[in-house]
Amino acid sequence: KMPVSVPAAGRRQRASAAFSLSFLSLVFSVIAFSSSYWCEGTRKVAKPFCTGQSKGDHCIRFNSPNANSSNAVQYIWETGDDKFIDQKFHAGIWYSCEEIINEEGEKCRSFISLTPAADQGVLWLSIVAELLYIILLLTGVILMSVDMCYYSTVMDGLKINAFSAVVTVLAG
Repeated sequence: KMPVSVPAAGRRQRASAAFSLSFLSLVFSVIAFSSSYWCEGTRKVAKPFCTGQSKGDHCIRFNSPNANSSNAVQYIWETGDDKFIDQKFHAGIWYSCEEIINEEGEKCRSFISLTPAADQGVLWLSIVAELLYIILLLTGVILMSVDMCYYSTVMDGLKINAFSAVVTVLAG
């Protein structure tokens, strides 16, 4: 004997809530995959030596009058935290960017140039895993939209709903 069926309006509300959450998850995962802002912050780096007439707090000055001479002995008066500066950076799976200390702007490098050759296989594996995750989420969202918009019988709707749940759980 079949259980009493759930009213269509309540079932449609649950389906639309599941669809909305899955679609939101898909949008966030695509944005994260294409963004270079997975990780963002500042790190301490050693200040570069001042060259030419550059002045300011972003480089280390020498006490020697001929500081550009390679024969001159150069003494650094700065000690401790004064030798370091906070450099802003942000990184994602495709690019890693860091602030240029003495100038405006930032310098970005691709993941291929940053990753040692021995570790590039792991990076490509993570890219394939991210793509598989997005494909499975997309499949779940499509199945949920089919469940929301079209089903001929309650059993067909439950089958589509169960399959979309399995695909979404596999994505996770």
